[in-house]
Amino acid sequence: MAKSIQSLQRAAAVLRLLAGGERRLGLSDIASSLGLAKGTAHGILRTLQEEGFVEQDAASGRYQLGAELLRLGNSYLDVHELRSRALVWTDDLARSSGESVHLGVLHLEGVLIVHHVFRPDDSRQVLEVGAMQPLHSTALGKVLAAYDPVARGEAVRGAREPLTGRTVTDLEQFEEILEVTRSRGWATDVEETWEGVAAVAAPIHDRRRMPVGAIALTGAVERLCDDGEIRSELITAVRECARSVSRDVGAGRF
Repeated sequence: MAKSIQSLQRAAAVLRLLAGGERRLGLSDIASSLGLAKGTAHGILRTLQEEGFVEQDAASGRYQLGAELLRLGNSYLDVHELRSRALVWTDDLARSSGESVHLGVLHLEGVLIVHHVFRPDDSRQVLEVGAMQPLHSTALGKVLAAYDPVARGEAVRGAREPLTGRTVTDLEQFEEILEVTRSRGWATDVEETWEGVAAVAAPIHDRRRMPVGAIALTGAVERLCDDGEIRSELITAVRECARSVSRDVGAGRF
């Protein structure tokens, strides 16, 4: 029988520990939990970080699973409950609206795209599954920050970099946007992240009424907007899609 490769076993143990523990763990926590010398644990973490399987928070130095694990795994994503519950509804939304649809979840200090339905036309498009989007400027990010205290904390503490001339970077204005989002149940991004691109998003809730993700409809400003505002029928369609997914993951009617 072939011998196991110890370094791979240790790397797998690190990934399992990060997957099953707190959101972030420090080097000492990881080393002690796995019975490894700090130098050994650090070497494993550095290698995993270089490959994108682990990410390190710049402020705290703690480690968390990286987005590359999702990029590897269309097979994983296919069995991911949230994605699988959303498949039919997001397909229907893209088909009825003629625009692309994204399903995003909170990851580190941003939004991780876990499902992307292409715009149903013959144009060339790039699959964005595994991509990260900012919390402070995107419709997905605003919805998550409005309903999820962890996401809000990440967005408030973050740099809120100006990505276009319309990006809101002032903290007081950003907090007002989150309040409006909570009161009406949806958020928009009209050229705040990318020039010429608009989006509208709504939250997905689970049976405990906790936010577990968000759905966004994204497309060119001239198609999604009238006089600079997202068309009302598109807002309604996105909210209905999010409600349908929420009911499928156990939320009551709302």
